[in-house]
Amino acid sequence: MWDCIVVGGGAAGQSAALVLGRARRRVLLVDAGRQSNLAAGVVGGLLWQEEVAPADLYAAGHRQLGHFPTVEVHAGEVVDARAEGTGFVVTLGDGTTAPARRVLLAAGMDYTPPDLPGLEPLWGGAVFHCPFCHGWEVRERALAALGPGPRLAHMALLLTMWSDDVVALTGGGAGPGPEDLERLEAAGVRVDQRPVVGLEAEGERLTGVVFADGGALARDALMAATDMRVRSVPAERLGVATADSGYGPTGAITVDERQRTSVPGVFAAGDVTGALQQVSVAVAAGSTAGAMVVQSLLAEDHGLPG
Repeated sequence: MWDCIVVGGGAAGQSAALVLGRARRRVLLVDAGRQSNLAAGVVGGLLWQEEVAPADLYAAGHRQLGHFPTVEVHAGEVVDARAEGTGFVVTLGDGTTAPARRVLLAAGMDYTPPDLPGLEPLWGGAVFHCPFCHGWEVRERALAALGPGPRLAHMALLLTMWSDDVVALTGGGAGPGPEDLERLEAAGVRVDQRPVVGLEAEGERLTGVVFADGGALARDALMAATDMRVRSVPAERLGVATADSGYGPTGAITVDERQRTSVPGVFAAGDVTGALQQVSVAVAAGSTAGAMVVQSLLAEDHGLPG
């Protein structure tokens, strides 16, 4: 019987496993190795680790967790989870099952950027969805924002923090409303409503945005509106409450201030909760979740208030 099974080996999952391991709790960390930021060259905005590549960061986490004899890392996926008795049973991708007193959901989410020719090799570098992660690297360069009308103005205005040369691209869809157009004009942001059909690049360097009319706009980097969906198979099986709001991910798991979901004994942390998609935020949430799992186990073992 594991004290806790952590579903997901990204920043939140590893952080939670670290706290649990240091508390000498028996932890199974299930890591599918599909962290969403693996395409990025470096982890931006993480104190003390500014120049580290995501894959190197997660590998270092695995090595650190290896120091704790009560923590086991399993490379694979969780394909099912159910409540059983006072705990849970988790089914892994290889068909084996594992019982646990607690489950912590931290599998992150999938990103789906616009389907544009030329985008894929640029994703995570010259094309991105989070300026807090990538804006510094493209500061003072020719930038563009591509997204739907209600969202586009916010994206483009955000980019003006990093550059005075920003163009808002509607992609041929609905553009910003009158008030947003005034805001963009006041900020010096041009709006181009032509349909976008592809991107031009030299290697991993974006050179331009191509339009349906045959024209092109020279740009160095592009912020693209991106669909985000929580990896939620265990969440669906366990029946935890979810909520979609604003521009956040579809299927975000609802948690309280202790990272508890609507199902007693099930916790969640990181991107699956709809939190700001940054490694530093996920690390903090995972640490909190790990501590709250420890407190939950303590309360159960000694009859303390939950």
